[in-house]
Amino acid sequence: MRTYGQFCPISKAAEVFCERWTPLILRDLGKGVSRFSELQRGVARASPTMLSRRLRELELEGLVERHRSDAGRGWTYHLTAPGRDLMPLVHALGVWGQRWSRRELMDHELDAGLLLWAMERGSCPDAFGTDRSVVQLTFRERPSRWRHYWFVGENGATQLCIKDPGLEIDLHLTTTLRDMIYIWRGDLPLATALREERLEAIGKPAARSALPRWLARSKLATVKSERPPRGVASADGRRKSKPRGRRQSVANEPVSAR
Repeated sequence: MRTYGQFCPISKAAEVFCERWTPLILRDLGKGVSRFSELQRGVARASPTMLSRRLRELELEGLVERHRSDAGRGWTYHLTAPGRDLMPLVHALGVWGQRWSRRELMDHELDAGLLLWAMERGSCPDAFGTDRSVVQLTFRERPSRWRHYWFVGENGATQLCIKDPGLEIDLHLTTTLRDMIYIWRGDLPLATALREERLEAIGKPAARSALPRWLARSKLATVKSERPPRGVASADGRRKSKPRGRRQSVANEPVSAR
């Protein structure tokens, strides 16, 4: 772990918190993620070796502790009291990001794996009733092998499937990856997406009505952006332009989906 070589408590805290991937690992641990494979889904661009290193560092700092898994094989990871004390800082960082850093998504930020994992963990499987439910999500612009996904809700839990489970579909959603991220992040209201046909929802009326409850958006979705829009002059009098995303690619296919 690199150090600033200062006794200042801000520098000491930053040495721990500001290492690459650490805030994201803490973010997911704070949400109750505990298995190594699940933590990998939240930091898919970090190698398993890097994730292991960060977890060891956090354990040495007393922020994380390991427990033997219930099956007796492997470990689970959990925040300690000092680690939990960092959660308000993680949340404040997210609020700041929503308020001041939101802009048009760049191509390399269109991470399907992260979105699908967030939807799987956040969705409300009971929104359609107590019976098993299936929601199919189709990204209309992606190649066929990365286009269709299924969320199967049963026994109070949701499981993401990357292959057709062969079950009756309650609700079929069709959109683009970019717009689905905007909806989940709170940039695009669900009602607006449906009205403008940026999101198509096909299913029985009861299933369509249950969509807002099923689709649990980011907990920060209600934080309004205060970033100046494109063309608004900044404090130094210069005109600020909104960065444009490059043509969308498929480099961020989902990984580790069950």
